Amino acid sequence: MTQILQTLLSHWWRKPVQLAALLAGLTIATALWSGVQALNTQAKQSYADAAQVLGGDSVNSLARPDGAKFPQKTFGELRRAGWIVSPVVEGRIRISGLSIRVIGIDPLSLPRAAAISAPQSESQSEEDPNALLNFLTPPWRSLVNPKTVDLIGTVKRADGGVVLPPFSIAERMPEHTLVMDIAAAQHVLGTGNDISRLLIDPDAPASAIPLTDATAVPLQQTPESEAAGDLDRLTDSFHLNLTAFGMLAFLVGLFIVYSAITLAFEQRLPMLRTMRACGVSACGLTVALLVELLTLALISGIIGVLLGYLIAAALMPDVAASLGGLYGAQVPGALSLAPSWWATGLGMSLLGALGASAYSLYKAYRMPPLATGQRFAWREAQQRWLRWQAAIAIALLVVAVLFAIYGNGLVPGFASLAALLLAGALALPPFLSLILREGESRASSAIAQWFWADSRMQISGLSVALMAMLLALATNIGVGTMVDGFRKTFVDWLDQRLIAEVYVVAGDKDREAEIVSWLDTREEVTAQLPRIRTPARVKNWPITIIGLVDHGGFRDHWPMKTSTSDVWDAMADDEAVAVSEQLAQRLSLHLEDTLTLGDWQPRIVGIYPDYGNPRGQVIANLKTVKKHYPDALSSGLRLRVNPDSVPTLLADLRERFDLGEGELTDQASVKEFSKGIFEKTFAVTAALNVLTMLIAGFAMFMSLLTLSEMRLPQLAPLWAGGLTRKRLAGLELVKTCALALLTALLAVPLGLAVAWCLVSVVNVQAFGWRLPLHLFPLQWVVLVIVAVLIAFFASLLPTLRLRTIAPMRLLRVFANEG
Repeated sequence: MTQILQTLLSHWWRKPVQLAALLAGLTIATALWSGVQALNTQAKQSYADAAQVLGGDSVNSLARPDGAKFPQKTFGELRRAGWIVSPVVEGRIRISGLSIRVIGIDPLSLPRAAAISAPQSESQSEEDPNALLNFLTPPWRSLVNPKTVDLIGTVKRADGGVVLPPFSIAERMPEHTLVMDIAAAQHVLGTGNDISRLLIDPDAPASAIPLTDATAVPLQQTPESEAAGDLDRLTDSFHLNLTAFGMLAFLVGLFIVYSAITLAFEQRLPMLRTMRACGVSACGLTVALLVELLTLALISGIIGVLLGYLIAAALMPDVAASLGGLYGAQVPGALSLAPSWWATGLGMSLLGALGASAYSLYKAYRMPPLATGQRFAWREAQQRWLRWQAAIAIALLVVAVLFAIYGNGLVPGFASLAALLLAGALALPPFLSLILREGESRASSAIAQWFWADSRMQISGLSVALMAMLLALATNIGVGTMVDGFRKTFVDWLDQRLIAEVYVVAGDKDREAEIVSWLDTREEVTAQLPRIRTPARVKNWPITIIGLVDHGGFRDHWPMKTSTSDVWDAMADDEAVAVSEQLAQRLSLHLEDTLTLGDWQPRIVGIYPDYGNPRGQVIANLKTVKKHYPDALSSGLRLRVNPDSVPTLLADLRERFDLGEGELTDQASVKEFSKGIFEKTFAVTAALNVLTMLIAGFAMFMSLLTLSEMRLPQLAPLWAGGLTRKRLAGLELVKTCALALLTALLAVPLGLAVAWCLVSVVNVQAFGWRLPLHLFPLQWVVLVIVAVLIAFFASLLPTLRLRTIAPMRLLRVFANEG
């Protein structure tokens, strides 16, 4: 076995370029796959840590079915009835522009299973004997992770102006979280005496009094991880998108591996024939090839995982910004990876190498010794597979259409997308062969006929690289069309929704009332539009109910997908609501349907777009919302102001009421902030698109470099017939660029099909809203030019080598004839 391996490895010593292609392909594929998995792993670990703060699966909680808060006196009622529970209030505030989770607890009744360590009493702590007393009494204390303090600084107020309890460092606290006494949290969040849920002590005996008899508040029991784990469900689509991109990049990298292995096996056919003739069995030879391959895959996998870590570290800030902007999820910008991630990366490298070489190993095992000596035997066999490829491509296209029409959910959506891309890749070589055959039939000169015929013959060697380029281009066109269409739609939507010139967040009711009274005296303020909101749940899905005043600005500018003719009159005079497209999609709601919100059952008179919001939303008249949710919180004031007077009003508000950043903004700032979130959200997508294009270019380069020497038998007769090396090199350059141009032109319709699938299938299943499909022809032109330039630079070195090749090497081709 050792001698067999030495003989096989001698090929790589003589062909270092092929070895570099094989190692680079596996390394790149593993790096991108493991990098994406690192991003997903880090984010999901952050969700898990957040869900485990109050005990996770080991602690159950009692909460209202609709998710609304309820009076704290319920805690006393249940304790008197024998229920061993502990109150919790939870919400989010903004500090220094960051979304911070606030958790209020009662440390005296907190279950031992909770992950939060309650401040220690005098008898337990030598460092701070008054820790528990300071936590329970004004000005209270906030337990905070030191990394969170590094991000927000030693602030004293939230962005809304509410005074925060002093910080106490607690290493085990999750990042972007403040834990404080429940009284302090109620003050910071402005919830009055309401609480979010009650934790059930798992170590306490069950109460003999039923829950319905213990309190009149409708409560249901759920695992604490479910109550705190909405982010994990909401972000599934984002992580599935990342995984799909990682898999695409992995497959494009494997194209390089497949090309390098196939060409290496073809070049080693005489060696394999000799080894078989010397007595090496087919099984022994196959095992030796497998050992060689796994060794190279292990080396590539180790390097790839290390590179994947660096890629993930570079993209982590943009991913954190995307998750924060889309979902309010707070993910740290640094990576902390488990050993299982490293093992998974190495496993993917080994599996990828086996998958890319499976067909070649099978052919090596099955082909008899004499057949392996036929020059280009495998290339001819691949030509015979063109018809089968076309048939398989058609079948996959049918599968993609069926998944798109009848599928329900993200997995069928991505299955449709995968089948579509695979169908396009498999259809490329047969389609190019037909085009080139037609060109050959119309050629008049001998050189032109050779050009078309040789191009068709070269497809078999370049098919893998061309398919990689097709996939990269189609993905870029599809994702680019979706992103640019989303950008255009999002900007138009912002212009419609942001009708107010100034936005004020007062922070508490007394301060807001004072601001309202002062604004009544300002002539430049033409209208004050207060807004209230409250969380709720519909069929265990988190939603937000918003109350708006009836104003002409909303009537004229609020965008509606579909509505009754009297939508705003109905909401002003009747128990009617409008729902977001996400909510309508998730619950299959239509106009005139009844929406059940606890005891309130309004009819639906409008469905409106709410791009970028993963949660469902309901809007109703402000008076109606106050009637059914008297504890709904103010979400600030929208002020209609004479545009020329905006700077003066902003300055006066800041000076009189000491309003800071985040408390007072103008329309332009809100738009700029929203667009900034949008750009950060798609920064990762753009980076992965660029990486897939670079991989496709590298695949083209390695294929051309490897094929350059193998093509000497085809080029030497033309040189002997009078064509100069310079002209041959020029024809080779033109041929490669022509194949890239045809591939890019075919990628345009495939990319548009990908865009339609993303917009109409995947996006609807992932987010619950449908985008209009906008076309951007200039983007296609740019990508076609980029594809030709990639092919030009990829073929530059091989053609330069051909142009300067020594005549003796070309003559040596004829020495082997006869």
